[in-house]
Amino acid sequence: MTGPVILGFDTSSAHCAAALICGDEMLEMVQEPMTKGQAERLIPFLQDVLSRHSLGFPDLAALGVGVGPGNFTGIRIGVSAARGLALGLGLPAYGVNGFEQRQMLFPDGTLVAVPAPRDAVYVQAEDGPALALRKDIEAVGKSLPDDPSPDALAGAIARLAALRYPNPTAAPAPFYVRAPDAAPPKDAPPVILP
Repeated sequence: MTGPVILGFDTSSAHCAAALICGDEMLEMVQEPMTKGQAERLIPFLQDVLSRHSLGFPDLAALGVGVGPGNFTGIRIGVSAARGLALGLGLPAYGVNGFEQRQMLFPDGTLVAVPAPRDAVYVQAEDGPALALRKDIEAVGKSLPDDPSPDALAGAIARLAALRYPNPTAAPAPFYVRAPDAAPPKDAPPVILP
């Protein structure tokens, strides 16, 4: 193998997905559907990907992680894992949002949309990302492409991280288009004793 080894992964929806590249060569793209349990499964899942190529975390040059938009908890799991691994391994972690992933996979001129709950999508509008209903987009004569598979999106994350490597970067952060459905608690926080 020649070139930097870069691991891209995503947990922003009901899956764990990963892609491993070395230089220009895509070594593996894999996904595992799951509606819950990503926090417990992610690190062993990534270790499995690396071990199939006789690699470990210390062999990595950089990480790429999907930062959303998507599932609030899933995004936080992926971003937290990437930040922790990057800090512990002393390597850069590049956050890649869902619009960037799809722009890499779709032909130019394609309407880029990220699936959202309740038959809606996140779209890139002139003034920034916005939430829109599928039916409203179709009513104005625009068509939405089928969404890429999670492993293809992980492949785009790894490739975009490779394009950014070795440039310094800020730590990945969640990319939310709208506020989460969860509300902060109404109760006062507990008192912390000295």
